[in-house]
Amino acid sequence: MGRRSKQEFRADTPRPDEDGTCIQLTSMDPLVAPGCRVLILGSMPGQVSLDSGEYYAHPQNRFWRVMEAIFGVSTAGSYDQRTSHLTLAGVAVWDVLKHCSRDGSLDSSILADTEVPNDLMDFMKRHRTIDRVVFNGRKAAKSFHRLVAHDLPDELRNRLSCDVAPSTSPANARATLPVLIDAWRKAVAESGADEPSG
Repeated sequence: MGRRSKQEFRADTPRPDEDGTCIQLTSMDPLVAPGCRVLILGSMPGQVSLDSGEYYAHPQNRFWRVMEAIFGVSTAGSYDQRTSHLTLAGVAVWDVLKHCSRDGSLDSSILADTEVPNDLMDFMKRHRTIDRVVFNGRKAAKSFHRLVAHDLPDELRNRLSCDVAPSTSPANARATLPVLIDAWRKAVAESGADEPSG
């Protein structure tokens, strides 16, 4: 089977993959506010998140509990309250991929030949205060380095520092919540995001 061309993925309309089991997925708009210093990048939202239009909506995903521990984002708050708190703390959220085909919600099920990246170069140019990228898991980092990093101009390469934090997905069951919190705290530490003291 030949490689799929990125140009084949035009509109945001899902379509069956060649074997009929996978569909083209389209990611969501970024969460960002003026002055954000750190950008958290996932790979592609899971199906629960895509269906709800909310980042990290799966009840067993620990992303929001980690953000609560580090930035004081209340998990009891509404989604709008949580995202507002996080972006005002200097943290933006998006995904590396704009389109891909995937059977289910696992990163390991993403078909590499169908990956189309978001326009992260334009995003970084429009949000020049961002100087740190934290990947939510190794898949996001792998896709970024394969599809995006080589096209970044020197100005962006010199500005950005990158780190990979362990995935907050329930599929990463080996990492306990305290381990995740500690690893993520270290990953965002150099960003200058407004982590509460004490």
